[in-house]
Amino acid sequence: MKPLLILTLLVSPLFAEATPNSVSLFDGKSLNGWKTCKTQNAKRWSVVDGVITSGDGKNKVKGNTYLCTTKEYGDFEFKCEFRLSGDHKTGLINSGIQYRSQIKNGKIIGYQADIGKGYWGDIYDEHRRNKALVKGNTEELFKTLKEDAWNSYTIRCIGNRHELFINGVKVNEFTELDTNIPAKGIIGIQLHSGGNAKIEFKNVTIKEL
Repeated sequence: MKPLLILTLLVSPLFAEATPNSVSLFDGKSLNGWKTCKTQNAKRWSVVDGVITSGDGKNKVKGNTYLCTTKEYGDFEFKCEFRLSGDHKTGLINSGIQYRSQIKNGKIIGYQADIGKGYWGDIYDEHRRNKALVKGNTEELFKTLKEDAWNSYTIRCIGNRHELFINGVKVNEFTELDTNIPAKGIIGIQLHSGGNAKIEFKNVTIKEL
C-alpha cells in the first residue's frame, strides 16, 4: 500500500468524526429547548399537528412575539420549513428568523432573516441599527415562490459572512465589518404585529460549523 493512501486512511476517520451533523431543534411534540422573549407571550406559541405555530390567520396580531432557543450558536447552518399565511388587506403579514441575537430587557437584539411580502430575504438588524442591512435579491426566487405555501429557509454564518437561501435560491449575502457586533447568539422565530397572520415552522435543524 502506498504511503499516501495509508495517511489518507489514518486521517479520514478523524476528519469525519470532527465534522458535526445537523441536529433537530424541534421534537415535533413540545417546545422543549425554546422560550419566549417575553414570558407573558408564552401562550402565543404552541405545537399544532406537529408544527410550531403562532397566530391563527383570523385575528389581528397585537405586538411582535418571538420564540427563541435556550442555546447560543456562533458559526452554523440553520434550516427550517415555514409557512406564512394571512390576508394582506388586514395589515402587515410578516415573520422572520432571528440569529446571533441577544435578549435584553425583554427585547431581542440582532440579525433577522426576513419573511413576507416586500421583505423576502432581507437581513434586518432588529432593535440595534433598526434597518435592513441588505435587501434580498429575489428575482430568481419569485419565479417559483408561492408566498403562503410551505417554503424552506437556510441561514449560514461563518465568521463575519452571512448567507441566506430560500427554497435553495441564494437571496442574500452580507459581511459584517463592525467587530463590536456579537458573532454568537440565540436563534429566534418571529410573528410580526399587524394583520391577521399565522406562522408555522417545522423540520427545524442546525449544524454547528
